[in-house]
Amino acid sequence: MTMIPDLSFETLALAGGSLRVAGVDEVGRGPLAGPVTAAAVILDPARIPAGLADSKTVPAGRRAALSLELHEVALVSIAHATVEEIDELNILRASHLAMVRALNALEADHALIDGNMLPRDLACNGEAIIKGDARCLSISAASIVAKVARDCIMVDLAQQHPGYGWETNAGYGTKSHISALQNLGVTPHHRRSFAPVRNILWQAETPNP
Repeated sequence: MTMIPDLSFETLALAGGSLRVAGVDEVGRGPLAGPVTAAAVILDPARIPAGLADSKTVPAGRRAALSLELHEVALVSIAHATVEEIDELNILRASHLAMVRALNALEADHALIDGNMLPRDLACNGEAIIKGDARCLSISAASIVAKVARDCIMVDLAQQHPGYGWETNAGYGTKSHISALQNLGVTPHHRRSFAPVRNILWQAETPNP
């Protein structure tokens, strides 16, 4: 059964005394290239765009329209963790770093975070919500904003580094992307700590017998 997100988590937090309740989500944990991107959104209950849902279930054109609308009717913050930070910290910690950056920009006092773990550096009260992007409207909004923002970044990077298909695969390890890695090599935007990239670098550095 398809879940429909609602405002129940936000309502409970506000009833408990919170004033600025933000939904938070990230995109880009799995790709081999590009940053990880997080968004935090504080919705206005009187101006919630219709059709908010987990970004993976919303067609690309509709996602773009919803993101534009959210920027007009809600408080929105977008933040990133770089490829260098991903390689230094690991992808989970980098994802949490991006989330904290997005939250701090909104000065939220309660965070509704997609997943089962809270960032360790969270500066406000937080609540981890499993499948939150399908259950909580603020998290659904954040998932859409983050997805649109990161996809735009990858389209821009694709123009600088043609051949990897980032404009369509968003940096994920598709068959064509892996093939391009093998044929074109590793770019500065690839995550060297991820096994497919690390293996290709190792092969390039290993002399043939």
